[in-house]
This record gives sequence, C-alpha cells and structure tokens, in this order.
Amino acid sequence: MQVETVLTPVDGSEAALEAVEYAVAIADRYDAGVHALYLLGENAATAMDSGQVEASELATQGEQVMASVRAFAGDVPIDHSSACGFSVSRLAQHPGSVILDVAEMLDSDFIVVPREPVTGDQDAVIEKAAEYVLAHASQPVLSV
Repeated sequence: MQVETVLTPVDGSEAALEAVEYAVAIADRYDAGVHALYLLGENAATAMDSGQVEASELATQGEQVMASVRAFAGDVPIDHSSACGFSVSRLAQHPGSVILDVAEMLDSDFIVVPREPVTGDQDAVIEKAAEYVLAHASQPVLSV
C-alpha cells in the first residue's frame, strides 16, 4: 500500500487531537504527510455569515488548533486548511461530506477520523462525521 497524504479532520477536541496522533504515526510509517482539516462548527459558520464574528478571529482559533497539531508531528510534514462543516445555503453540506470532498480534492490516500461520542455540544463538529466517512469514503479509513 502506498500512502502519500493522510487526512485528519480536527475541531479542537481531545478526540480529534488523539486522531492526529494516529494520523502522524501512519504518515511516519509510510513516509507521508498529514493534512489537518480544521472544521468550523454550525455556530461559527452562522456567526461569520451574519457578521457577528470576523473571519480573522476564526482564523486565529484555527491557528491555535494547528499549533497543537504541529506539536504531535515531529518530522512528519503537516499542512492544513479550514472549512465550514455546515452551510446555511447548502443543506447537504455537513462535516462528513466536507471531509470527503477535501479528501477527493487532495487525492488523500488515507483518512483518520475521531470517533467521538454524541455529546450534543454544538462546538464538537466532527462527532457525527465518522460514521458517514466510514460508509462513503473511497480511501481506507481509521476511526479512533
């Protein structure tokens, strides 16, 4: 199996950072890189769309999460992007579909998703995505 890019979505949660550890281990094993996808939650997307929150403020939060991701990386190359996990104008957009869209766009070879319990916390963006990604991904998926 050849792996060049391991995709892992992050939302700042402990479970997402645990998934980063697995993604880094897989990337290290296959001499690959990790792409961390920072997903914004429904509240953040709505606040940004309505002008209640500046995009720069959300970008700062994303950079803080990415600093945590880089702390796990060691010598493994890390790159990242951000996306809204929800859309008020695209009803079919949800964290699972966004993860798979980014996986296809990046031509990812492997996906590592956190398997988070459903807590009802609106800031835990990825908690319902793992099942969708497992069911619909064309790449191998590890759910941790």
